[in-house]
Amino acid sequence: MNRIRDLREDADLNQSEVAQAIGVDQRTLSNYETGKTNPDSYAIIKLAEFFNVSTDYLLGVEDRDTRSRRTANIKRMEKRLDDMQAALDEISDIVKKIK
Repeated sequence: MNRIRDLREDADLNQSEVAQAIGVDQRTLSNYETGKTNPDSYAIIKLAEFFNVSTDYLLGVEDRDTRSRRTANIKRMEKRLDDMQAALDEISDIVKKIK
């Protein structure tokens, strides 16, 4: 679980700070980082929430580029939805004028 260590170091945090934030002992976090033990599903979720990454990223299923692409896709979808809402609002205004 070197990704945990990488994320922690990127955030300029020590093990105690992260451990406290996710509700585990510092030694437990150290064991996660060194691979001596694996975090349970609860700890994985707490770590993902804390570092704002996906559980798949923590587990090594996806990389950060995948996360960036997903974020870009979401932004494109939000823009399309906003455009659709604007078009629907315009149609609604036209219909109200007709009535």
